[in-house]
Amino acid sequence: MARGKSINLFLIDGNANGRIKCTLANWTGVAYRLPRTEIEKCRDREDLSQTGVYFLFGTSEDNGEDIVYVGQAGVRKNGEGVLNRLIEHKRSPEKDYWTEAVVFTTSNNSFGPTEISYLESRFCTMAKEAERYEVKNGNDPNIGNLTEEKMSELEEFIDYAKIVMGTLGHKVFEKLSQSNAEVQAAPEVDASVNKLLYLKRKSGKSGRTIEAKCEQTNEGFVVLKGSMIETIDSNRVPVGVKAKREQVHIGDDGILLENVLFKSPSYAAAFVIGGSANGLTEWKDEHGVKFGEIEENQGA
Repeated sequence: MARGKSINLFLIDGNANGRIKCTLANWTGVAYRLPRTEIEKCRDREDLSQTGVYFLFGTSEDNGEDIVYVGQAGVRKNGEGVLNRLIEHKRSPEKDYWTEAVVFTTSNNSFGPTEISYLESRFCTMAKEAERYEVKNGNDPNIGNLTEEKMSELEEFIDYAKIVMGTLGHKVFEKLSQSNAEVQAAPEVDASVNKLLYLKRKSGKSGRTIEAKCEQTNEGFVVLKGSMIETIDSNRVPVGVKAKREQVHIGDDGILLENVLFKSPSYAAAFVIGGSANGLTEWKDEHGVKFGEIEENQGA
């Protein structure tokens, strides 16, 4: 059974939108969430002059997608470390997209070049696998050579860092779909992870049989990659759904090429059929029970 965690968030500037220092019980790591506008105020923080791994978060002006860059910084001869690297990025026109940085370092200054190279590589790989953010790293960082003892130690650090990152508001390591199920995939999925729902109907617009799979998570409803999508919009498709259908990747054959999150079952169903829909009746479980009835039974 999962155990609870005690996390300490220190609001350096006294407000939730400013600089935040994060520590976790029984963890040597220290994390900072730093707004881009507040970077220079951190020059007096000694732990930010150490080695560390950092994330630059922003949003694409072209498509509105979330962006992240993962980097590392060692201590230089002048004694400057990760904070100086952030200041350099702030002045660089090539990285003008970021508005916030998250930094991981340690309370005992125990990171060397080998450790931060490993962490940078693992964090970058994890972010790409999660497919939540567009990862701006041009090349895959070198993971380096570590002993199995050191690797085990750093993997434990990563486990805590994942918890802290989510606490600081970035789900860069969390996949939208926890089951990783696709419509064409084998049916043997762990239904205990999240609720899987299904939609099947004959489209009057294209004449095709539309089949889609959706996963209910604690964030909403994820229409899963591999679902069949009606590519023809009706006049009744909600504006927000129409925009989403234009943004995401759908193959010429109508197969959805990525997981897509919605806050309501009705918008998830409307996305699939290209028109207005009642998600409480369109989505059903593997036994054909409508989602609305499942919700009612849970509340009984």
